Amino acid sequence: MTHLNNNKLSTCLDHLQEHGQQQLLREGLKGIEKESLRISKDGFIAQTPHPEALGSALTHPYITTDYSEALIELITPPFADVRDTLSFLHNTHQFVYDNLDNEMLLAASMPCGIDGDESIPIAQYGSSNIGRMKHIYRHGLWHRYGRTMQAIAGIHFNYSVPEALWPVLYGLEKPDVSPEQFKADAYFALIRNFQRLGWLILYLFGASPAICKNFFKSRPALMAGFQEFDPGTLYHPYATSLRMSDIGYKSKNQASLRIDYNSLSGYVASLGKAIATPYPDYEKIGTVVDGQYLQLNSNILQIENEFYSTMRPKQIAESCEKPTLALKRRGVRYVEMRSLDLDVFTPIGIDESKARFIEALLLTCLLKDSPLISEQDLRINNANQLAVAQFGRKPGLELEKGGKKILLQDWAAEILADMRPVCDILNGNDAGKPYSQALKQQQEIVGNPDLTASARILEHMGHQQQQFGCFSLNKSAEHEQYFRQHKLDDKNTAQFNELAEQSLAKQKEIESRDQLPFDEFLRQYFAQS
Repeated sequence: MTHLNNNKLSTCLDHLQEHGQQQLLREGLKGIEKESLRISKDGFIAQTPHPEALGSALTHPYITTDYSEALIELITPPFADVRDTLSFLHNTHQFVYDNLDNEMLLAASMPCGIDGDESIPIAQYGSSNIGRMKHIYRHGLWHRYGRTMQAIAGIHFNYSVPEALWPVLYGLEKPDVSPEQFKADAYFALIRNFQRLGWLILYLFGASPAICKNFFKSRPALMAGFQEFDPGTLYHPYATSLRMSDIGYKSKNQASLRIDYNSLSGYVASLGKAIATPYPDYEKIGTVVDGQYLQLNSNILQIENEFYSTMRPKQIAESCEKPTLALKRRGVRYVEMRSLDLDVFTPIGIDESKARFIEALLLTCLLKDSPLISEQDLRINNANQLAVAQFGRKPGLELEKGGKKILLQDWAAEILADMRPVCDILNGNDAGKPYSQALKQQQEIVGNPDLTASARILEHMGHQQQQFGCFSLNKSAEHEQYFRQHKLDDKNTAQFNELAEQSLAKQKEIESRDQLPFDEFLRQYFAQS
Protein backbone atom coordinates (compact mmCIF):
# COMPACT_ATOMS: atom_id res chain seq x y z
CA MET A 1 0.00 0.00 0.00
CA THR A 2 1.27 3.45 -0.83
CA HIS A 3 1.36 6.15 1.82
CA LEU A 4 0.14 9.67 1.18
CA ASN A 5 2.69 11.50 3.30
CA ASN A 6 3.82 11.73 6.89
CA ASN A 7 0.62 13.49 7.86
CA LYS A 8 -2.00 11.17 6.47
CA LEU A 9 -4.57 12.36 9.03
CA SER A 10 -4.57 16.01 7.91
CA THR A 11 -4.50 14.99 4.23
CA CYS A 12 -7.64 12.88 4.67
CA LEU A 13 -9.47 15.55 6.64
CA ASP A 14 -8.51 18.28 4.15
CA HIS A 15 -9.76 16.13 1.26
CA LEU A 16 -13.11 15.48 2.97
CA GLN A 17 -13.55 19.18 3.65
CA GLU A 18 -12.62 20.24 0.12
CA HIS A 19 -15.17 17.83 -1.35
CA GLY A 20 -17.92 18.50 1.19
CA GLN A 21 -17.77 14.92 2.47
CA GLN A 22 -17.17 15.54 6.17
CA GLN A 23 -20.54 14.01 7.02
CA LEU A 24 -19.19 10.60 5.99
CA LEU A 25 -17.14 10.44 9.20
CA ARG A 26 -20.32 10.70 11.28
CA GLU A 27 -21.97 7.58 9.89
CA GLY A 28 -19.87 4.94 11.68
CA LEU A 29 -21.83 2.40 13.69
CA LYS A 30 -21.36 2.10 17.46
CA GLY A 31 -22.41 -0.85 19.59
CA ILE A 32 -21.74 -1.74 23.22
CA GLU A 33 -21.40 -5.05 25.09
CA LYS A 34 -21.58 -4.59 28.86
CA GLU A 35 -20.81 -7.30 31.41
CA SER A 36 -22.12 -7.11 34.98
CA LEU A 37 -21.97 -9.61 37.82
CA ARG A 38 -25.35 -10.46 39.34
CA ILE A 39 -25.05 -10.23 43.11
CA SER A 40 -27.33 -10.77 46.09
CA LYS A 41 -28.34 -7.88 48.30
CA ASP A 42 -25.54 -8.76 50.74
CA GLY A 43 -22.99 -8.41 47.95
CA PHE A 44 -22.19 -12.07 47.22
CA ILE A 45 -22.15 -13.49 43.71
CA ALA A 46 -25.54 -14.87 42.75
CA GLN A 47 -25.88 -18.66 42.82
CA THR A 48 -29.22 -18.60 40.99
CA PRO A 49 -29.60 -19.56 37.32
CA HIS A 50 -29.80 -16.91 34.62
CA PRO A 51 -33.40 -15.64 35.03
CA GLU A 52 -35.72 -17.42 32.58
CA ALA A 53 -37.74 -14.21 32.17
CA LEU A 54 -34.69 -12.71 30.43
CA GLY A 55 -34.71 -15.44 27.80
CA SER A 56 -32.13 -17.96 26.65
CA ALA A 57 -28.49 -17.02 27.19
CA LEU A 58 -27.67 -19.23 24.18
CA THR A 59 -29.89 -17.53 21.61
CA HIS A 60 -31.03 -14.10 22.88
CA PRO A 61 -29.52 -11.38 20.66
CA TYR A 62 -29.18 -8.77 23.43
CA ILE A 63 -29.12 -10.50 26.86
CA THR A 64 -26.72 -13.36 27.47
CA THR A 65 -24.04 -14.51 29.89
CA ASP A 66 -20.27 -14.39 29.67
CA TYR A 67 -18.07 -16.75 31.71
CA SER A 68 -20.29 -17.26 34.72
CA GLU A 69 -23.98 -18.01 35.03
CA ALA A 70 -23.99 -14.85 37.18
CA LEU A 71 -22.01 -12.70 34.71
CA ILE A 72 -24.75 -11.14 32.61
CA GLU A 73 -23.85 -9.54 29.28
CA LEU A 74 -26.01 -6.87 27.68
CA ILE A 75 -25.51 -6.24 23.96
CA THR A 76 -26.81 -3.36 21.87
CA PRO A 77 -27.30 -3.35 18.12
CA PRO A 78 -24.97 -0.94 16.30
CA PHE A 79 -26.32 2.59 15.78
CA ALA A 80 -24.93 5.60 13.89
CA ASP A 81 -25.93 7.93 16.76
CA VAL A 82 -24.29 6.90 20.01
CA ARG A 83 -27.28 8.32 21.91
CA ASP A 84 -29.37 5.54 20.37
CA THR A 85 -26.78 2.98 21.47
CA LEU A 86 -26.85 4.25 25.06
CA SER A 87 -30.65 4.49 25.05
CA PHE A 88 -30.92 0.84 24.03
CA LEU A 89 -28.44 -0.13 26.75
CA HIS A 90 -30.46 1.87 29.28
CA ASN A 91 -33.69 0.13 28.20
CA THR A 92 -32.04 -3.26 28.50
CA HIS A 93 -30.91 -2.47 32.05
CA GLN A 94 -34.46 -1.44 32.91
CA PHE A 95 -35.85 -4.74 31.58
CA VAL A 96 -33.22 -6.74 33.48
CA TYR A 97 -34.00 -4.98 36.76
CA ASP A 98 -37.73 -5.48 36.20
CA ASN A 99 -36.96 -9.22 36.18
CA LEU A 100 -34.36 -9.51 38.95
CA ASP A 101 -35.66 -10.83 42.25
CA ASN A 102 -33.66 -9.70 45.30
CA GLU A 103 -30.54 -9.28 43.19
CA MET A 104 -28.71 -6.40 41.55
CA LEU A 105 -25.84 -5.78 39.13
CA LEU A 106 -22.39 -5.07 40.53
CA ALA A 107 -21.35 -1.55 39.53
CA ALA A 108 -17.61 -2.28 39.56
CA SER A 109 -15.45 -4.31 37.18
CA MET A 110 -13.57 -6.21 39.89
CA PRO A 111 -15.64 -8.84 41.76
CA CYS A 112 -15.78 -8.72 45.54
CA GLY A 113 -18.42 -11.08 46.93
CA ILE A 114 -16.70 -14.30 45.94
CA ASP A 115 -15.32 -17.12 48.05
CA GLY A 116 -12.75 -18.77 45.82
CA ASP A 117 -13.20 -20.40 42.43
CA GLU A 118 -15.92 -22.80 43.52
CA SER A 119 -18.25 -19.92 44.42
CA ILE A 120 -18.37 -18.81 40.76
CA PRO A 121 -20.91 -20.89 38.80
CA ILE A 122 -19.90 -21.59 35.20
CA ALA A 123 -22.47 -20.50 32.61
CA GLN A 124 -24.92 -23.11 31.31
CA TYR A 125 -26.31 -23.10 27.77
CA GLY A 126 -28.46 -26.20 27.58
CA SER A 127 -28.05 -29.65 26.06
CA SER A 128 -27.37 -28.81 22.39
CA ASN A 129 -23.93 -29.45 20.93
CA ILE A 130 -23.18 -25.73 20.62
CA GLY A 131 -24.46 -25.17 24.16
CA ARG A 132 -22.24 -27.96 25.52
CA MET A 133 -19.27 -26.58 23.58
CA LYS A 134 -19.69 -23.13 25.15
CA HIS A 135 -19.91 -24.66 28.64
CA ILE A 136 -16.90 -26.97 28.18
CA TYR A 137 -14.83 -24.09 26.81
CA ARG A 138 -15.50 -22.25 30.08
CA HIS A 139 -14.51 -25.35 32.05
CA GLY A 140 -11.24 -25.27 30.14
CA LEU A 141 -10.68 -21.64 31.12
CA TRP A 142 -11.20 -22.64 34.77
CA HIS A 143 -8.55 -25.35 34.60
CA ARG A 144 -6.14 -23.05 32.77
CA TYR A 145 -6.55 -19.72 34.56
CA GLY A 146 -8.99 -20.17 37.43
CA ARG A 147 -12.55 -18.92 37.60
CA THR A 148 -11.93 -15.71 39.55
CA MET A 149 -10.23 -13.88 36.67
CA GLN A 150 -13.15 -14.80 34.43
CA ALA A 151 -15.62 -13.09 36.78
CA ILE A 152 -14.14 -9.65 36.01
CA ALA A 153 -16.55 -7.39 34.10
CA GLY A 154 -15.93 -4.72 31.49
CA ILE A 155 -17.34 -2.92 28.49
CA HIS A 156 -16.58 -3.69 24.86
CA PHE A 157 -17.03 -0.78 22.46
CA ASN A 158 -17.76 -1.95 18.91
CA TYR A 159 -17.07 0.37 16.00
CA SER A 160 -17.51 -0.07 12.26
CA VAL A 161 -16.10 2.49 9.84
CA PRO A 162 -18.77 4.27 7.74
CA GLU A 163 -19.33 2.17 4.63
CA ALA A 164 -19.58 5.25 2.40
CA LEU A 165 -16.15 6.38 3.60
CA TRP A 166 -14.29 3.40 2.12
CA PRO A 167 -14.52 4.40 -1.58
CA VAL A 168 -13.34 7.92 -0.69
CA LEU A 169 -10.31 6.65 1.25
CA TYR A 170 -9.55 4.12 -1.48
CA GLY A 171 -9.65 6.79 -4.18
CA LEU A 172 -7.53 9.12 -2.09
CA GLU A 173 -4.83 6.58 -1.34
CA LYS A 174 -4.88 4.78 -4.73
CA PRO A 175 -3.42 1.52 -3.39
CA ASP A 176 -2.34 -1.36 -5.61
CA VAL A 177 -4.72 -3.78 -3.91
CA SER A 178 -8.42 -4.56 -4.25
CA PRO A 179 -10.99 -2.50 -2.30
CA GLU A 180 -11.62 -5.53 -0.07
CA GLN A 181 -7.93 -5.88 0.75
CA PHE A 182 -7.64 -2.13 1.32
CA LYS A 183 -10.51 -2.27 3.81
CA ALA A 184 -8.90 -5.15 5.73
CA ASP A 185 -5.52 -3.38 5.74
CA ALA A 186 -7.13 -0.19 7.02
CA TYR A 187 -8.88 -1.97 9.89
CA PHE A 188 -5.60 -3.55 10.93
CA ALA A 189 -3.92 -0.15 10.69
CA LEU A 190 -6.57 1.12 13.12
CA ILE A 191 -5.85 -1.81 15.47
CA ARG A 192 -2.08 -1.22 15.39
CA ASN A 193 -2.55 2.45 16.22
CA PHE A 194 -4.86 1.56 19.07
CA GLN A 195 -2.25 -0.84 20.41
CA ARG A 196 0.17 2.09 20.45
CA LEU A 197 -2.24 4.64 21.93
CA GLY A 198 -4.75 2.53 23.85
CA TRP A 199 -3.02 3.08 27.18
CA LEU A 200 -4.83 6.44 27.13
CA ILE A 201 -8.15 4.62 27.71
CA LEU A 202 -6.74 3.09 30.89
CA TYR A 203 -5.47 6.44 32.17
CA LEU A 204 -8.67 8.35 31.46
CA PHE A 205 -11.31 5.71 32.15
CA GLY A 206 -9.64 3.03 34.26
CA ALA A 207 -11.88 2.46 37.28
CA SER A 208 -10.28 -0.46 39.09
CA PRO A 209 -7.43 0.92 41.27
CA ALA A 210 -8.28 -1.34 44.22
CA ILE A 211 -9.37 -4.92 44.77
CA CYS A 212 -10.90 -6.98 47.55
CA LYS A 213 -8.48 -9.35 49.28
CA ASN A 214 -10.84 -12.26 48.74
CA PHE A 215 -10.22 -11.94 44.99
CA PHE A 216 -6.95 -13.78 45.64
CA LYS A 217 -8.33 -16.64 47.73
CA SER A 218 -7.76 -19.25 45.02
CA ARG A 219 -4.44 -17.69 43.90
CA PRO A 220 -2.79 -16.04 46.92
CA ALA A 221 0.60 -15.74 45.18
CA LEU A 222 -0.83 -12.93 43.04
CA MET A 223 -1.12 -10.69 46.13
CA ALA A 224 2.64 -10.02 46.09
CA GLY A 225 3.53 -6.39 45.45
CA PHE A 226 0.22 -4.89 46.52
CA GLN A 227 -0.22 -2.41 49.34
CA GLU A 228 -3.01 -2.61 51.90
CA PHE A 229 -5.56 0.19 51.64
CA ASP A 230 -7.56 -1.18 54.57
CA PRO A 231 -8.06 -4.61 56.18
CA GLY A 232 -10.21 -5.84 53.27
CA THR A 233 -8.67 -3.99 50.32
CA LEU A 234 -5.41 -4.16 48.35
CA TYR A 235 -4.35 -1.54 45.83
CA HIS A 236 -1.55 0.23 43.98
CA PRO A 237 -1.52 3.93 44.98
CA TYR A 238 -1.26 5.12 41.36
CA ALA A 239 -3.17 2.31 39.62
CA THR A 240 -5.81 3.08 37.04
CA SER A 241 -7.07 -0.33 35.85
CA LEU A 242 -6.05 -3.46 37.74
CA ARG A 243 -8.53 -5.22 35.46
CA MET A 244 -6.08 -4.60 32.61
CA SER A 245 -2.96 -5.38 34.65
CA ASP A 246 -1.22 -8.74 34.89
CA ILE A 247 -3.61 -9.89 37.65
CA GLY A 248 -6.67 -8.88 35.68
CA TYR A 249 -8.17 -9.97 32.42
CA LYS A 250 -4.89 -10.98 30.83
CA SER A 251 -2.96 -14.21 30.60
CA LYS A 252 0.76 -14.68 31.27
CA ASN A 253 0.47 -18.06 29.53
CA GLN A 254 -0.14 -16.20 26.26
CA ALA A 255 2.83 -13.83 26.61
CA SER A 256 4.88 -15.85 24.13
CA LEU A 257 2.20 -15.79 21.43
CA ARG A 258 3.16 -13.79 18.35
CA ILE A 259 -0.16 -12.86 16.84
CA ASP A 260 0.34 -10.95 13.58
CA TYR A 261 -1.48 -7.62 13.37
CA ASN A 262 0.16 -6.51 10.13
CA SER A 263 -2.43 -8.14 7.85
CA LEU A 264 -5.68 -10.06 7.96
CA SER A 265 -4.06 -13.16 6.47
CA GLY A 266 -1.23 -13.01 9.01
CA TYR A 267 -3.67 -12.57 11.89
CA VAL A 268 -5.83 -15.52 10.81
CA ALA A 269 -2.79 -17.73 10.24
CA SER A 270 -1.05 -16.91 13.55
CA LEU A 271 -4.25 -17.29 15.59
CA GLY A 272 -5.06 -20.53 13.77
CA LYS A 273 -1.60 -21.85 14.59
CA ALA A 274 -2.10 -21.16 18.30
CA ILE A 275 -5.42 -23.05 18.22
CA ALA A 276 -3.72 -26.05 16.60
CA THR A 277 -0.49 -26.16 18.66
CA PRO A 278 -0.40 -28.47 21.72
CA TYR A 279 0.69 -26.97 25.04
CA PRO A 280 2.37 -29.35 27.53
CA ASP A 281 0.81 -27.87 30.68
CA TYR A 282 -2.67 -28.21 29.18
CA GLU A 283 -1.94 -31.74 27.97
CA LYS A 284 -1.37 -32.64 31.63
CA ILE A 285 -4.92 -31.50 32.43
CA GLY A 286 -6.33 -33.87 29.84
CA THR A 287 -9.19 -33.24 27.45
CA VAL A 288 -11.59 -36.09 28.29
CA VAL A 289 -11.04 -37.65 31.72
CA ASP A 290 -13.29 -40.43 33.04
CA GLY A 291 -15.73 -39.69 30.23
CA GLN A 292 -15.98 -35.98 31.07
CA TYR A 293 -14.67 -33.11 28.97
CA LEU A 294 -12.35 -30.86 31.01
CA GLN A 295 -11.53 -28.61 28.04
CA LEU A 296 -12.17 -28.54 24.30
CA ASN A 297 -8.57 -29.48 23.52
CA SER A 298 -5.10 -29.18 25.03
CA ASN A 299 -3.73 -26.59 22.60
CA ILE A 300 -2.36 -23.12 23.42
CA LEU A 301 -5.83 -21.73 22.71
CA GLN A 302 -9.00 -23.82 22.76
CA ILE A 303 -10.72 -21.37 20.40
CA GLU A 304 -10.10 -17.84 19.14
CA ASN A 305 -11.91 -16.11 22.01
CA GLU A 306 -9.38 -17.39 24.51
CA PHE A 307 -6.79 -14.98 23.15
CA TYR A 308 -6.86 -11.87 25.33
CA SER A 309 -6.28 -8.59 23.53
CA THR A 310 -7.28 -4.96 23.85
CA MET A 311 -8.89 -4.92 20.41
CA ARG A 312 -10.20 -7.63 18.10
CA PRO A 313 -11.10 -7.52 14.41
CA LYS A 314 -14.59 -8.98 14.10
CA GLN A 315 -16.90 -10.46 11.50
CA ILE A 316 -20.36 -11.85 12.27
CA ALA A 317 -20.02 -15.62 12.24
CA GLU A 318 -22.67 -17.82 10.71
CA SER A 319 -24.04 -20.82 12.59
CA CYS A 320 -21.11 -22.79 14.12
CA GLU A 321 -18.59 -20.96 11.92
CA LYS A 322 -15.13 -20.39 13.36
CA PRO A 323 -14.42 -16.66 13.89
CA THR A 324 -11.14 -16.81 11.97
CA LEU A 325 -12.93 -18.45 9.06
CA ALA A 326 -15.59 -15.73 9.06
CA LEU A 327 -12.80 -13.13 8.88
CA LYS A 328 -11.02 -15.01 6.12
CA ARG A 329 -14.18 -15.39 4.05
CA ARG A 330 -15.82 -11.99 4.50
CA GLY A 331 -13.16 -9.67 5.91
CA VAL A 332 -13.39 -7.35 8.90
CA ARG A 333 -16.83 -5.93 9.67
CA TYR A 334 -15.97 -3.96 12.82
CA VAL A 335 -13.46 -3.72 15.66
CA GLU A 336 -14.15 -4.57 19.29
CA MET A 337 -12.32 -2.35 21.80
CA ARG A 338 -12.08 -4.34 25.03
CA SER A 339 -10.12 -2.21 27.52
CA LEU A 340 -12.92 -0.20 29.12
CA ASP A 341 -13.71 -0.63 32.82
CA LEU A 342 -17.24 -0.18 34.12
CA ASP A 343 -17.84 3.40 35.23
CA VAL A 344 -19.06 2.98 38.81
CA PHE A 345 -20.43 6.53 38.82
CA THR A 346 -22.88 5.89 35.94
CA PRO A 347 -25.92 3.56 36.17
CA ILE A 348 -25.24 1.86 32.81
CA GLY A 349 -21.45 1.86 33.20
CA ILE A 350 -20.68 4.35 30.41
CA ASP A 351 -21.86 7.87 29.55
CA GLU A 352 -22.33 9.83 26.33
CA SER A 353 -19.19 11.94 26.68
CA LYS A 354 -16.99 8.89 27.09
CA ALA A 355 -18.60 7.14 24.13
CA ARG A 356 -18.08 10.18 21.89
CA PHE A 357 -14.45 10.46 22.94
CA ILE A 358 -13.83 6.80 22.13
CA GLU A 359 -15.47 7.13 18.71
CA ALA A 360 -13.23 10.12 17.90
CA LEU A 361 -10.14 8.26 19.12
CA LEU A 362 -10.91 5.22 16.95
CA LEU A 363 -11.47 7.37 13.88
CA THR A 364 -8.16 9.11 14.58
CA CYS A 365 -6.48 5.70 14.81
CA LEU A 366 -7.99 4.82 11.41
CA LEU A 367 -6.84 7.98 9.63
CA LYS A 368 -3.33 8.32 11.10
CA ASP A 369 -0.29 6.68 9.55
CA SER A 370 0.15 3.24 11.06
CA PRO A 371 3.53 1.57 10.47
CA LEU A 372 3.73 -2.21 10.64
CA ILE A 373 4.48 -3.63 14.09
CA SER A 374 7.47 -5.77 15.02
CA GLU A 375 7.74 -8.16 17.97
CA GLN A 376 9.74 -5.48 19.76
CA ASP A 377 6.95 -2.96 19.11
CA LEU A 378 4.42 -5.37 20.59
CA ARG A 379 6.52 -5.75 23.74
CA ILE A 380 6.81 -1.95 24.07
CA ASN A 381 3.07 -1.46 23.56
CA ASN A 382 2.29 -4.09 26.19
CA ALA A 383 4.81 -2.59 28.61
CA ASN A 384 3.28 0.87 28.18
CA GLN A 385 -0.19 -0.51 28.84
CA LEU A 386 0.93 -2.39 31.95
CA ALA A 387 2.74 0.68 33.29
CA VAL A 388 -0.39 2.82 32.92
CA ALA A 389 -2.65 0.11 34.36
CA GLN A 390 -0.51 -0.17 37.50
CA PHE A 391 1.04 3.31 37.88
CA GLY A 392 -0.79 5.59 35.42
CA ARG A 393 -1.30 8.47 37.88
CA LYS A 394 2.27 8.43 39.18
CA PRO A 395 3.85 11.90 38.83
CA GLY A 396 6.52 11.95 36.15
CA LEU A 397 5.55 8.55 34.68
CA GLU A 398 7.34 8.00 31.38
CA LEU A 399 6.33 5.69 28.55
CA GLU A 400 8.35 4.53 25.56
CA LYS A 401 7.57 6.04 22.18
CA GLY A 402 9.72 5.66 19.08
CA GLY A 403 12.71 4.38 21.06
CA LYS A 404 12.63 7.34 23.46
CA LYS A 405 11.06 8.09 26.83
CA ILE A 406 8.18 10.55 26.94
CA LEU A 407 6.06 11.85 29.79
CA LEU A 408 2.59 10.33 29.80
CA GLN A 409 1.01 13.79 29.92
CA ASP A 410 3.05 15.02 26.93
CA TRP A 411 2.11 12.03 24.78
CA ALA A 412 -1.53 12.29 25.84
CA ALA A 413 -1.52 15.96 24.79
CA GLU A 414 -0.22 14.95 21.34
CA ILE A 415 -2.99 12.37 20.92
CA LEU A 416 -5.68 14.84 21.95
CA ALA A 417 -4.28 17.44 19.54
CA ASP A 418 -4.60 14.90 16.70
CA MET A 419 -8.19 14.25 17.74
CA ARG A 420 -9.24 17.90 17.72
CA PRO A 421 -9.96 18.28 13.97
CA VAL A 422 -11.73 14.89 13.96
CA CYS A 423 -13.98 16.09 16.80
CA ASP A 424 -14.66 19.34 14.91
CA ILE A 425 -16.01 17.34 11.97
CA LEU A 426 -17.97 14.89 14.15
CA ASN A 427 -19.74 17.82 15.84
CA GLY A 428 -21.56 18.52 12.58
CA ASN A 429 -24.17 21.22 13.02
CA ASP A 430 -24.72 20.48 16.70
CA ALA A 431 -24.39 23.84 18.46
CA GLY A 432 -23.38 22.06 21.66
CA LYS A 433 -20.26 20.67 19.93
CA PRO A 434 -20.55 17.41 21.91
CA TYR A 435 -17.36 15.77 20.56
CA SER A 436 -15.25 18.84 21.24
CA GLN A 437 -16.77 19.07 24.71
CA ALA A 438 -15.91 15.41 25.34
CA LEU A 439 -12.34 16.12 24.23
CA LYS A 440 -12.11 19.19 26.46
CA GLN A 441 -13.28 17.14 29.43
CA GLN A 442 -10.52 14.59 28.89
CA GLN A 443 -7.91 17.34 28.40
CA GLU A 444 -8.70 18.51 31.91
CA ILE A 445 -8.22 14.97 33.24
CA VAL A 446 -4.87 14.65 31.47
CA GLY A 447 -3.78 17.82 33.23
CA ASN A 448 -5.09 16.72 36.63
CA PRO A 449 -4.83 12.99 37.51
CA ASP A 450 -7.00 13.61 40.60
CA LEU A 451 -9.96 13.93 38.22
CA THR A 452 -9.56 10.37 36.85
CA ALA A 453 -12.15 7.78 37.81
CA SER A 454 -9.47 5.72 39.56
CA ALA A 455 -8.42 8.65 41.76
CA ARG A 456 -12.02 9.56 42.54
CA ILE A 457 -12.76 5.99 43.66
CA LEU A 458 -9.82 5.96 46.09
CA GLU A 459 -10.77 9.43 47.31
CA HIS A 460 -14.36 8.31 48.00
CA MET A 461 -13.16 5.17 49.80
CA GLY A 462 -10.76 7.15 51.98
CA HIS A 463 -13.18 9.96 52.74
CA GLN A 464 -16.02 7.58 53.63
CA GLN A 465 -13.66 5.03 55.27
CA GLN A 466 -15.10 2.28 53.10
CA GLN A 467 -13.47 -0.91 51.95
CA PHE A 468 -13.60 -1.41 48.19
CA GLY A 469 -16.26 -4.11 48.58
CA CYS A 470 -18.47 -1.77 50.61
CA PHE A 471 -17.94 1.11 48.19
CA SER A 472 -18.86 -1.11 45.21
CA LEU A 473 -21.92 -2.49 46.98
CA ASN A 474 -23.18 1.00 47.87
CA LYS A 475 -22.75 2.19 44.27
CA SER A 476 -24.55 -0.93 43.05
CA ALA A 477 -27.44 -0.21 45.42
CA GLU A 478 -27.62 3.39 44.15
CA HIS A 479 -27.90 2.17 40.56
CA GLU A 480 -30.48 -0.44 41.51
CA GLN A 481 -32.58 2.23 43.20
CA TYR A 482 -32.31 4.39 40.08
CA PHE A 483 -33.64 1.60 37.84
CA ARG A 484 -36.34 0.60 40.33
CA GLN A 485 -37.56 4.21 40.13
CA HIS A 486 -37.31 4.35 36.33
CA LYS A 487 -39.36 1.43 35.01
CA LEU A 488 -39.31 0.42 31.37
CA ASP A 489 -42.34 1.58 29.38
CA ASP A 490 -45.00 -0.92 28.31
CA LYS A 491 -44.08 -0.90 24.60
CA ASN A 492 -40.40 -1.77 25.16
CA THR A 493 -41.30 -4.26 27.88
CA ALA A 494 -43.57 -6.10 25.45
CA GLN A 495 -40.79 -6.17 22.83
CA PHE A 496 -38.24 -7.55 25.31
CA ASN A 497 -40.74 -10.13 26.58
CA GLU A 498 -41.32 -11.28 23.01
CA LEU A 499 -37.57 -11.53 22.38
CA ALA A 500 -37.18 -13.60 25.54
CA GLU A 501 -39.94 -16.01 24.50
CA GLN A 502 -38.54 -16.31 20.98
CA SER A 503 -35.05 -17.06 22.32
CA LEU A 504 -36.33 -19.81 24.63
CA ALA A 505 -38.24 -21.38 21.73
CA LYS A 506 -35.16 -21.14 19.50
CA GLN A 507 -33.00 -22.93 22.08
CA LYS A 508 -35.56 -25.76 22.30
CA GLU A 509 -35.65 -25.99 18.52
CA ILE A 510 -31.83 -26.25 18.34
CA GLU A 511 -31.80 -28.92 21.02
CA SER A 512 -34.54 -30.94 19.31
CA ARG A 513 -32.73 -31.08 15.96
CA ASP A 514 -29.24 -31.94 17.22
CA GLN A 515 -28.27 -35.26 15.62
CA LEU A 516 -24.49 -35.55 15.72
CA PRO A 517 -22.71 -37.13 18.69
CA PHE A 518 -20.82 -34.36 20.51
CA ASP A 519 -17.38 -35.81 19.74
CA GLU A 520 -18.18 -35.72 16.01
CA PHE A 521 -19.67 -32.22 16.27
CA LEU A 522 -16.43 -31.00 17.85
CA ARG A 523 -14.30 -32.78 15.25
CA GLN A 524 -16.24 -31.16 12.40
CA TYR A 525 -16.09 -27.74 14.06
CA PHE A 526 -12.30 -27.75 14.30
CA ALA A 527 -11.94 -29.31 10.83
CA GLN A 528 -13.42 -26.21 9.16
CA SER A 529 -10.96 -24.64 6.74
